[in-house]
Amino acid sequence: MFYHVCFVVPDIELAMDDLVRTAGVEWSGIREDAIGPWEYRMAFSRSGPPHFELIQGPKGSPWDSTLGARCDHVGFWTRSVEESAQRLTDDGFPADFSGCPYGRPYSYHPVESLGVRLEMMDVSRQSAFLDSWNPGGGSMPAFDA
Repeated sequence: MFYHVCFVVPDIELAMDDLVRTAGVEWSGIREDAIGPWEYRMAFSRSGPPHFELIQGPKGSPWDSTLGARCDHVGFWTRSVEESAQRLTDDGFPADFSGCPYGRPYSYHPVESLGVRLEMMDVSRQSAFLDSWNPGGGSMPAFDA
């Protein structure tokens, strides 16, 4: 089962507010981070799974929000990013971005028929995710378990 759906947005505060007003979503706050040459802002909903993720990224980044708001990816926990990425590549869905070279165990795989990417996130990051975004939240299964 997927654990989050991510939207890339040009105005993260506005998107958060709109989801609060329309769907009652509660947020864990905005975090600023960087990977490679890109600085970005992100937020996760407190409730879930599934969680909402919002990312506001700079031009040319994997989350280029200058292209407008969009559903970007659906995230899955996996026991092995490398094995899952290889399986998806073998099935015709090669990665268009991997965080692995930057020390982040995940990869994105576009599925054109859906208009979104699938994110394979190593389950070893789940405890840190729960501590940061959903304290007290229960563990979530890896899709390949």
